[in-house]
Amino acid sequence: MPRVKGGTVTRKRRKKVLKLAKGYRGSKHIQFKAASTQLFNSYNYAFRDRRQVKRDFRKLWIARINAAARMHDISYSKLMHGLKLANIDMNRKMLADLAINDQRAFKKLVDTAKDALK
Repeated sequence: MPRVKGGTVTRKRRKKVLKLAKGYRGSKHIQFKAASTQLFNSYNYAFRDRRQVKRDFRKLWIARINAAARMHDISYSKLMHGLKLANIDMNRKMLADLAINDQRAFKKLVDTAKDALK
């Protein structure tokens, strides 16, 4: 009985992996074993970073809100607490956008938060 060599099925599988590994440096886009190992890592990074991106953006928005709030003599935590007391439910993305693009509206929100804290 002759041995099984795989032939077209193996070639198809390997070409699929190498096609996905296009653009990788060194042997990772040429050799099947290196490419498949790197693809496994790449998929893990992609899975992890889909969640990481959300965290990073939230950090950025908080830093921007804090910087803008401190220009109006209030800390980030006090601003957020004041807005909650004033029943203003606005997410951090929108607050950060107001802090950068519409300082007047942000100032009004800060004043509202300060009044609610008193």
